[in-house]
Formats: sequence, C-alpha cells, structure tokens
Amino acid sequence: QVQLVESGGGLVQAGGSLRLSCAASGRTFSSYGMGWFRQAPGKEREFVASISWSGISTYYTDSVKGRFTISRDNAKNTVYLQMNSLKPEDTAVYYCAAAPRGRDLGYDYWGQGTQVTVSS
Repeated sequence: QVQLVESGGGLVQAGGSLRLSCAASGRTFSSYGMGWFRQAPGKEREFVASISWSGISTYYTDSVKGRFTISRDNAKNTVYLQMNSLKPEDTAVYYCAAAPRGRDLGYDYWGQGTQVTVSS
C-alpha cells in the first residue's frame, strides 16, 4: 500500500505559476515511477507528466511541455510539478499517482487530488 497526498493547488491568474507537491508513504518510494494526471470539469482524466524512479527519465503531454516540470526528491518521498505560464485550460483537479510496477505497466496508487484554477 502506498498513500499519496497532493498539495499546492489554488487559484492563479493566467501566466502565473504554481508548484504542486505529492507526499508519498513507504520505504520503497525511490523505486516507484511517478506521474501527474488531471481532470477538467466534464472531461476524462488525462496524463500530464511522469518521472522514472531515478528521476532521469521524464515525459510530458504535448500541451504542457515547456511549461511544466516534474521532479522528485526521494530523500523526502516527494514528487513535484512546477507549473509555469499557466493557462485557463490548465484548470483541473490534479492527481499524483505511483507506478510500482513501472510506468509502462500502469499506475496503481492515486492521491485525492488538488484543485488548480486558472483565471483569464
């Protein structure tokens, strides 16, 4: 079992920045691939970014590439999503997820989500 708790969401104007954090439980956090997903109102949940257990490999959906940065601090059992140049279309509930079997095999654990609202 892995517990994930997101924080850092809020209301920001377009062009602003937010930094989301995901605190994870467990001694084996450093071996888990991690990802961020989001779900906008009336939309399906979509992939945003992922990071390998080592932090070396990252991947982003095209709509956020160049604006968002995923990172991790394994010593703190924490994953971050730095979001810059935010746009209204980034408005969504953002979820942290863990992939203990590897990112290619899917995400098994999910946080409760944190709301990000970007105003025009």
